[in-house]
Amino acid sequence: MMQVAIFDLDNTLIAGDSDCLWGEFLTEKGVVDARHYAAEHEKYYQDYLQGKLDINEFLSFQLAELGKHDIDTLEQWREQFIDEKIKPVILEQAKVLVNQHREQDHELLIITATNRFLTEPIAKLFGIKHLIACEPEMIDGKYTGNATGTPSYAEGKVSRYHAWLEQQDIDTCESWFYSDSRNDIPLLQVVDHPVAVDPDDLLRQTAKNNHWQIITLRD
Repeated sequence: MMQVAIFDLDNTLIAGDSDCLWGEFLTEKGVVDARHYAAEHEKYYQDYLQGKLDINEFLSFQLAELGKHDIDTLEQWREQFIDEKIKPVILEQAKVLVNQHREQDHELLIITATNRFLTEPIAKLFGIKHLIACEPEMIDGKYTGNATGTPSYAEGKVSRYHAWLEQQDIDTCESWFYSDSRNDIPLLQVVDHPVAVDPDDLLRQTAKNNHWQIITLRD
């Protein structure tokens, strides 16, 4: 039987939200209008925290900048973004947790509602090769600014996870899922070992009601 350890990314493995940090980065570089972009992003982030985010609308907003710039420029920015914004918020206890599962030969998977352009290099920092993320559309080597496929958000994480299991030819498995967010309750409900990590209020209460483990990865 395959054993799979699944991790949410933002505010679970890292002490922050990579989408928000990318917005900060683009603002600081003068790529986007600071006031307008910050206001729009804050609105979407509050919707996310309250569990009422329109993921398709958010992706249209979030991925628009990818469609405005060439891939070389974007990759240069991303490398700088990872160094300046992501590496400082990686949680040491998260690395310990990931390594505990790795040492038990568990298959490791990050599943996140943040797009692959931002999250693929973060997954590599944790040494995790399997990543399910929202997919930016690319045509002829250029991002279009649109998304493609099923967004890995809320119930979409469940369908994407099941599709991944089928793709990996995994018939049965024992599974863990670590998350901080109410939006991940659908996937937490289908794994064998749901774990709430520094959870928001609704997830904390849900975890208590269902006798799920609650942990912290913060010092």
